[in-house]
Amino acid sequence: MSKSPVLTQVNVFKIISYLEGISYLILLFIGVPMKYIAGDPSIVKAVGMPHGVLFIVYIFMAIVVRQKLKWNTLSFIIVLIASVIPFGTFYVDKKYL
Repeated sequence: MSKSPVLTQVNVFKIISYLEGISYLILLFIGVPMKYIAGDPSIVKAVGMPHGVLFIVYIFMAIVVRQKLKWNTLSFIIVLIASVIPFGTFYVDKKYL
C-alpha cells in the first residue's frame, strides 16, 4: 500500500507560484492586448480577480515558507519582487524552491 504525498507548505507555495505566474502572463500578454487593441476586456475581467487572489496568497505563502527554507533578507526580497516581473515566479521555483 503506497502513501499519498502530503502537501507541505513549500509544495503549496510551488503550486501557488506556478498559478500566479501563469495568470500574470495571461493578463499581460493576452488580456491587456485584447482589452486595448481589440476592445474586448473579457479576459481581463475573467482572470483579473483570480490573479489578484493568487498574488496575495503568493505573498502570504512567501512569508510562511521564508523561515522553513531559511531565506536571507535579500533572497526573500527577490522572491517578493519576482511576483511582479513576468516569468519571475518561474525563476523563483528553479532558484529558491
